[in-house]
Amino acid sequence: MPTLETIIELAARLRRKDVSPLEVTRDCLDRIEKLNPTLNAFITVTAESALAEARAAEAEISRGQWRGPLHGIPIALKDLIDTAGTRTTAASALFQDRVPAEDAEVVQRLRRAGAVILGKNNLHEFAYGGSSLVSFFGDVHNPLNASHIAGGSSGGSAAAVAAGLCYAAIGTDTAGSIREPAALCGCVGIKPTYGRVSARGVIPLSWSLDHVGPLAATVSDAAVVLQAIAGYDALDVGSTDVPVADYVSALRDGAKKLRVGIPRAYFYDELDCEVGAAVEQALGVIGTLVADVRDVQIEVTTDRTVQAAESYAYHADHVARTPELCQPETLRRIRSGANISAAEYIQRRRELDQARRCIQNIFAEVDLLVTPTMPIPAPAIADLKKDPDALRPAELRLLRNTRPFNVWGLPAISVPCGFTKSGLPIGLQIAGAHWREDLVLRLAYAYEQAVNFSAK
Repeated sequence: MPTLETIIELAARLRRKDVSPLEVTRDCLDRIEKLNPTLNAFITVTAESALAEARAAEAEISRGQWRGPLHGIPIALKDLIDTAGTRTTAASALFQDRVPAEDAEVVQRLRRAGAVILGKNNLHEFAYGGSSLVSFFGDVHNPLNASHIAGGSSGGSAAAVAAGLCYAAIGTDTAGSIREPAALCGCVGIKPTYGRVSARGVIPLSWSLDHVGPLAATVSDAAVVLQAIAGYDALDVGSTDVPVADYVSALRDGAKKLRVGIPRAYFYDELDCEVGAAVEQALGVIGTLVADVRDVQIEVTTDRTVQAAESYAYHADHVARTPELCQPETLRRIRSGANISAAEYIQRRRELDQARRCIQNIFAEVDLLVTPTMPIPAPAIADLKKDPDALRPAELRLLRNTRPFNVWGLPAISVPCGFTKSGLPIGLQIAGAHWREDLVLRLAYAYEQAVNFSAK
């Protein structure tokens, strides 16, 4: 794994002018040139504009115009997040030449923070899957073992972070697409509360379930990036105007007063034995960090009607006109929503709203929930490719523990909690009540400091 500094450490050196944004950006571009042919984590590398942004950051910092901890820090974007003048493909032939005229809101916020944009990360086509093996631009490979998947749909983003190609990346998460690849690649990924980060300018998979958030090497890095991108966007109908906490300062508050719930039913079922052992060990550590740990019961829905209907609604015209431009498996998944009636969709959407309201009840007795992120380690690419019918069941199994938190709209993070005997990472998921990203980050940080399994 790379030995990059944390963003907070590097930001201090940049501000002191011990190192320049240009040097840091060139180092990342060199690593991309060396490793991307193997990992396939980037679709587009914007080297020229990244170097120009780094020079501008260097000039601003030298004049004393430091914008904050992301100023001059190289970051990557999942390639379904719009970038003005740079193609945004969603890993599909359908959009291979699509060049937006305007940055997504999240990109605008990163630019205002002074971040350097290195390029666009590969993903599972249209974010409709959890392996990143279905992409017009080829498979994404796990940086810890290139014969295994990086996860998805933000597979390129997780691989880039874990391999040290960038200091952070922005991904999206509809059923686990930030947390799953973070867990499988051994980095940190946080899905904030639904509506906390604007999704305007992001190609949707499901408007009701899509979340935008960071992947990073450490919890503190994730907190820094989330701080920059969180907040109300009046032009995004899914955005909610709720005050944003100081996530970075909150890390210092510790976990001693926190109450943790363990929802063993469903979330701890059918675990790989090495995953189960690592998570139980993690729970033992957490028990020493918090005020209370207790078992809790939560009802989990596995209905996927809303996602299927909304995905079809967005893509219906595309697949009607040029179905041949979609990968066959993506086309099958999109078409699965074609026959959902308006009445059924409305009913399921009301049930989703009710689930989001009812889940708040659990936080009367606990502050946070802890589960395994993934039931299994990263599967081998060859195993998923030798049988085309194996891909969908494998992805559903991978995403079983993450998807409920999209339904509930709760903030949830994946942090590394160990490795299998073969060296594949294992992730631990921590979730909190709506708008309590600060508590999620506090426990994640306390645990990370106690065990030091991070990708740093």
